[in-house]
Amino acid sequence: MVAVGIDPGLDGAVAIIHQGGRVEFHDTPTVRIGKKRDYDLPGMAEIMRRLDDIDVAPYKVLAGLELVHSMPGQGVASMFSFGGGFRAWEMALVAFKIPYELVSPQRWKKAMMDGQRKDKDASRVVACRLFPGCADELKLKKHHGRADALLVAEFLRRRYGFGNYRPTER
Repeated sequence: MVAVGIDPGLDGAVAIIHQGGRVEFHDTPTVRIGKKRDYDLPGMAEIMRRLDDIDVAPYKVLAGLELVHSMPGQGVASMFSFGGGFRAWEMALVAFKIPYELVSPQRWKKAMMDGQRKDKDASRVVACRLFPGCADELKLKKHHGRADALLVAEFLRRRYGFGNYRPTER
């Protein structure tokens, strides 16, 4: 089984835990439109197409898409963009027939970060502890989307108990 976690933000990412434990990251593809960034839909589709290629026996793919919602203090334009990214990822999963479930941040953070702070840096610390081989790819503050995506994927992996891989803890 291959576990996939998706943090749908513009600074988000896709994390893939392959059979045997190899981890692969893809930052959310974006394009510049004037001074703003937007989602690169063909780039997002390409990531999903690659996942679709994995889905051959004996391996199957299961994705977890972080369920996003508006938060106090966020502007209307940013929430519109964030919601659009969420729907674009969801549509890509549907189009490539990749099974997925929506995972609220509260649910995966309770399971993966119980007793830890719940800020962006905390997810990087927890992800590095669980996957020390990924520390170089999670070392910068801007890599919080990778860490969140990895923890969503690990949440699914543990929930469904697939694979006999257990990440080495420090």
